[in-house]
Amino acid sequence: MAQPTMLRHMPSRVGRPSRATAPGVDPSDTPRDERWEAALAVTPRDPSGPLHEWLLDQLGTAVTDGTMAPDQILRIEELEEQYGVSRTVVREAVKVLESMSMVASRRRIGIRVLPVESWNVYDPRLIRWRLDGPGRMDQLTSISQLRRGIEPLAARLAAQQADVDHAQALTAAATGMAVAARIPDLIDYLGHDIAFHTTLLRASGNEMIAALAPVVREVLVGRTHHHLMPSVPEPQAVRWHGQVAAAIAGGRVDEAENTMRAIVDESQTAMAAIATADH
Repeated sequence: MAQPTMLRHMPSRVGRPSRATAPGVDPSDTPRDERWEAALAVTPRDPSGPLHEWLLDQLGTAVTDGTMAPDQILRIEELEEQYGVSRTVVREAVKVLESMSMVASRRRIGIRVLPVESWNVYDPRLIRWRLDGPGRMDQLTSISQLRRGIEPLAARLAAQQADVDHAQALTAAATGMAVAARIPDLIDYLGHDIAFHTTLLRASGNEMIAALAPVVREVLVGRTHHHLMPSVPEPQAVRWHGQVAAAIAGGRVDEAENTMRAIVDESQTAMAAIATADH
């Protein structure tokens, strides 16, 4: 194991943000800032919000983007000075990072940054930080691969056992997506898309599959807020969501599974194409 190193190459004192906006979003691109925040439910970098939440975002991002490297040793007093916060605030933020297995504190040694293999990679906050960093496409690809293994199975299980409430919720979400796509309104579309996939996972009847809903939600949010979503949703993908809802309501297991797989594949292909075009 590499020898721990002291805190290094840190920027000058970090100031708190001057206004609350969805992270990574240019306000000029999103005139309805409040609606964006509500729809995405993204933790705002709000100067009036809890300091430890703000610091948690700062530290989490620094760890996930490699600014704070594995085995690096951090000192509470240095973090106090660097970020202009109290020792209590630093400890609260570090405690959360410890719960995510991103750092480990040792008495008389300091706070050691842990390697990615130790992280709780399913934590939505960690996913969000990784999506905000240089490894965005790697994170999106990882989650898309996970979705490809899970969501078609969830659709199959849902077609076998979904109740009327779940079937109706899926149909309503698919209909909402179709309406929003025609406008187009990507914020409304995202809300219905999240509802569709969350309901799908819960309709599987498997509590472990259902527990992945926050992970899927983060990739859907990340795709929109990092501009990896077409300005007009792909019509075929919209129709496929309706077909999955209908197949589940009708108990057509193979159709539900295969169409759901097509949705996940299309999403990954579209994200990769947009990312490639931007570079």
